[in-house]
Amino acid sequence: MSQDTTHTIETLTRRIENLEAANEVRNVQMRYMFLCDTPLPEYGVKDDAERIDLIMELFSEEAVWEGVGEYYDGQFGRAEGKAAVRKHFEGFWGGKTDPALILNCHYVTSEQIHVADDGLTATGQWVHMQPWLFSDGKALLRSSRLFNAFKKCDDGVWRYTRNRTENVFVAPLPATWASDYPSKSVLMKP
Repeated sequence: MSQDTTHTIETLTRRIENLEAANEVRNVQMRYMFLCDTPLPEYGVKDDAERIDLIMELFSEEAVWEGVGEYYDGQFGRAEGKAAVRKHFEGFWGGKTDPALILNCHYVTSEQIHVADDGLTATGQWVHMQPWLFSDGKALLRSSRLFNAFKKCDDGVWRYTRNRTENVFVAPLPATWASDYPSKSVLMKP
């Protein structure tokens, strides 16, 4: 095999590996958003503890979850390490919020994924918007920018090393903005 052919094969292999890595990062990000929706669309999950377990599978041991900027600093703060990230989510779900969140769906756009030359780390940026509806009728629309970091762990699975969110805006919605919404999702039911 000629040197040019070898170089071409190496270049094409690297490009395919980069595309596969970017796709895995995208899958981690979108799985996270999916698991954070309410009602939870993951079929067969019996409670919020199981939801949190599934979310935690997406985080590395040293992961950081943080809300940054003038609005999210005080609201979300910073959790360092997988145990602290779990505690953050446990404070959010599990019937511990009053009023209860009854509707939340993440709409994600403006994706940019950058895989490092080593093929083992990556960063991703997204903008997302999500309507929120609470059991007391309060409703709002949130938008955030995400700047997240990922690594390919020793087991070959891509996970978050950092999940950082910054507020773009929060806008109140009228209590009647959503007239029809499910109490549970059946989308993934076999």
